[in-house]
Amino acid sequence: MNLNELRRHYDFTDKTCVITGGAGVLGGEMACALVGCNANVVILDRDPALADQVVRRFDMTTAKYLVVKGDVLDKESLEQAAAEIIKHFGRIDYLINGAGGNNPKATTNPEQSFFDLPAENLKFVSDLNLLGTILPSQVFGKYMVQQKEGIILNVSSMNAFRPLTRIPAYSAAKAAVSNFTQWLAVHMAQEYSPNIRVNAIAPGFFLTEQNRFLLTEKETGALTVRGKKIIDHTPMGRFGKPEDLLGATLWLLSPASAFVTGIVLPVDGGFSAYSGV
Repeated sequence: MNLNELRRHYDFTDKTCVITGGAGVLGGEMACALVGCNANVVILDRDPALADQVVRRFDMTTAKYLVVKGDVLDKESLEQAAAEIIKHFGRIDYLINGAGGNNPKATTNPEQSFFDLPAENLKFVSDLNLLGTILPSQVFGKYMVQQKEGIILNVSSMNAFRPLTRIPAYSAAKAAVSNFTQWLAVHMAQEYSPNIRVNAIAPGFFLTEQNRFLLTEKETGALTVRGKKIIDHTPMGRFGKPEDLLGATLWLLSPASAFVTGIVLPVDGGFSAYSGV
């Protein structure tokens, strides 16, 4: 393969990528990278106004993007979003299932034992991460079936490999996302087209607005006890930065990974490889 062929692998001109959770810290970084690689980028969020901070980073002279309203737990809203995307760009090539997260009310702490976690909060976290991956895959994956090609990229977590203390619903849901990734990869390849690939990335510990003050002290920025434990068990000795996900993301969306489907790729600074000794 010569250099020009390699460059073409990462030129996504005329390819349309839908990113759920695209207004968030990690999804927003992916959106900016894909716009820079000439993709048509769709940021899907329940609150489209949240995408303003991402869009401001685009080069408005060349960026091809769309912000659409959609709730990953509401199939009808996703179908309406898909119709808008098709009207605007004509096709859907890639789906990044970036929406997800935890809820403090589904987290154990000295005041809230596992046995007292409310069922509705456990269900919310489970649904947001698992059902919020399955439903977009159903809605947007249909267009890939019609085209006989496409790529779905899910976002799992280190919690799927090694469940963390205090967050039972989130850890279990992300493990289910990894399992679903493998299932859907086989299903798409065998039932519809081997050119429809499904993979996942499993980020390690990244500072986001959701977990920042669980891992660092709000007043001083110093590591919390939990944050220090994570760093001590991460051989590279730091938290991930949003841009650390881009190499894996672009590779899994590109023809360079054409023979890769059904994997869950850790991006974790070595956390999953370290036994603690």
